Amino acid sequence: VVVVATAAYFLWPKTGSPTAAPARQMNPWAMPVPVRVVTTDAADLRVQIKTIGTVTPLNTVVVQSRVTGTLQQVAFSEGDKVTQGQLLAEIEQADYQIQLAQAQGQLEQNLAQLKNAEADLQLYSKLREQSSISAQQYNQQQALVAQLKGTIKSNQAQIDAAKLQLSYTRIHAPISGRLGLRRVDPGNLIQANNAEGLVTITQSSPIAVLFAIPESQLQQVREAVRRGESLTVEAWDRSERQLLSQGALTTLDNQIDAATGTLRLKAEFANGQEELFPNQFVNVRLNVAVQQGAVTIPQDAVQYGSAGNYVYVIEQNKAQIRQVKLGATDNGLVAVEDGLQTGDLVVLEGLDRLRPGRAVEVITDQPVPAG
Repeated sequence: VVVVATAAYFLWPKTGSPTAAPARQMNPWAMPVPVRVVTTDAADLRVQIKTIGTVTPLNTVVVQSRVTGTLQQVAFSEGDKVTQGQLLAEIEQADYQIQLAQAQGQLEQNLAQLKNAEADLQLYSKLREQSSISAQQYNQQQALVAQLKGTIKSNQAQIDAAKLQLSYTRIHAPISGRLGLRRVDPGNLIQANNAEGLVTITQSSPIAVLFAIPESQLQQVREAVRRGESLTVEAWDRSERQLLSQGALTTLDNQIDAATGTLRLKAEFANGQEELFPNQFVNVRLNVAVQQGAVTIPQDAVQYGSAGNYVYVIEQNKAQIRQVKLGATDNGLVAVEDGLQTGDLVVLEGLDRLRPGRAVEVITDQPVPAG
């Protein structure tokens, strides 16, 4: 009995309230599609050439010793920023001080001989007037004085060379820049003009960026350079989300690379805060010109199909396809050369459910009034 009663309770058809109306099933494809739109506007748009580049120091120097000796002292720390003329290292000076002393001693000997020879020449001159000595003796004494004067000049040159060698024992920074890793430790014997050197100095401020542009874009760059315009260059990070630094175009190469069909260009950046690092990869934007009063829309609103580029515009609360001809791009905006006019409503979000003629509901971001 219990089993039968339970089955009857669960299986017996239930009737609803006589006043309840069945819920109307709405077709989701017949409802208006919620979209966000932007209004086309006329603005000044920069014409840019986008490419990739490499940060390159203007100067890189391998600091080498010009004399051989024991490295006595290192006066820098790895990675320091140094100025031109700053002391970097010292080499033991004893050998070169001895060479200088020898040259100075030789000079003093020859000076004494010259003084004695000049005194004899004066005496020979008086005796020659009295015809007490022959002309040959007088001429020989003159030649001796001239010879000693030449020897003294040679001694002075030896002294200057010894002083120069002695000065090379103190190594100074030839340029301003940032130091790399030290390659020789104090106490080691270093050879003159060793290719490896002591340390490398890289000039980081200012700094250059090398990049290449296609041959097809060369003409507009050359025309701007001929007019004497200063073309600005922007360096962006790998993701093109952060502007690292802004500089100016300085140099165009003198020939096109036949293998790649590109021309190399160089831009210079002040890099005061060292935003750019040597050999760093950057995205380059070369600003060639400014397009005045261009009709602009966000690049995300543009769709790409087999028939070309198009956008969805709103006409009488319905979506319609409009073919467009695109121009220059600048910071997320693109110029529309044909297909749109100022004031048109272009769909930016909600594109995936749109079809030509589909009803839409424009969503605004304005806050709802309180109450």
